[in-house]
Amino acid sequence: MSNMLIAVILAALFFEYTNGFHDAANAIATSISTRALSPGAALFLAGTLDFVGALLSTTVAATLAKDIVDPAIVTLPLVLAGLIAAIAWNLVTWYFGIPSSSSHCLVGGMAGAVAAGYGVAGVKWMGIVKKVLIPTVASPVLGFIGGGLFTVVLVWTLRRSHPGRMNRRFRFLQIFSASAMALSHGVNDAQKTMGIITLALVAGGMIPTADVPTWVKFTCALVMALGTFSGGKRIIKTMGMRLVRLTPMDGFAAQAAASAVLQSAAHFGFPVSTTHAITASVMGVGATHRVKAVRWGVTRRIVTAWVLTLPAAGILGAALALALMRVQ
Repeated sequence: MSNMLIAVILAALFFEYTNGFHDAANAIATSISTRALSPGAALFLAGTLDFVGALLSTTVAATLAKDIVDPAIVTLPLVLAGLIAAIAWNLVTWYFGIPSSSSHCLVGGMAGAVAAGYGVAGVKWMGIVKKVLIPTVASPVLGFIGGGLFTVVLVWTLRRSHPGRMNRRFRFLQIFSASAMALSHGVNDAQKTMGIITLALVAGGMIPTADVPTWVKFTCALVMALGTFSGGKRIIKTMGMRLVRLTPMDGFAAQAAASAVLQSAAHFGFPVSTTHAITASVMGVGATHRVKAVRWGVTRRIVTAWVLTLPAAGILGAALALALMRVQ
């Protein structure tokens, strides 16, 4: 195994780790803000189920390995450039507490690196449109609508229930909705790095086809879980406290709607953003009470980060690819 391949694998695992602590808030922020779970218990639950979810499927990994760029022309320096770009944008948005998409960091970084190193023909643009851009638009819309509709149904069905008793019951139910969200995060996000490492192994001549090796699955699952255990307090604060005030019923509705969107996307191999799904679901839940319940100033910052992530990571990936090729 060459030094370059080792460097790529280590960079990919570091990205997986940053994905874990960057996106830990996606699964647990609402549970913490409604006091359904303590921060420690929530992080342990999220990390454990991230690990389990990562081992359940490889459909999303296959998309990253085969449908974003052409595996036949990818070189190790290009993979490394794309990974460094994704890590950089992940850390920038984490520092400012903005829940951007780790998935789009990775897709943008890889597409930019390959476009700069090989030419735009090396990027599978239709694959990006069909499996990234269209689901990117659809997932937050579905999350917003799903979260809102589920909340309306719950409010109407339980309109005569005692508020205190209802809150206690939904705090308990949030343990299950947070678990579903964490499992969905593992199924979706951990696989993306599996796909990139597999792509690097093909480029390095270690494996003949872009099929995910078992050791890659377990390693990525473990590193993602460790990243989640380390937490992400900046983004937890934004997701759970600044975006909208949530009751236990609201938190349950948002997590249930988002996990349904994510599980459906993973089934079809769409590397959608966990961040987009849960953020939109939270906004949909808040908007059912009153439009002003959602703090739209915070929302604008989040949406701006969503729009900027793909092109910003792409530009960084392209610049790093050109720099690495000059060094060689």
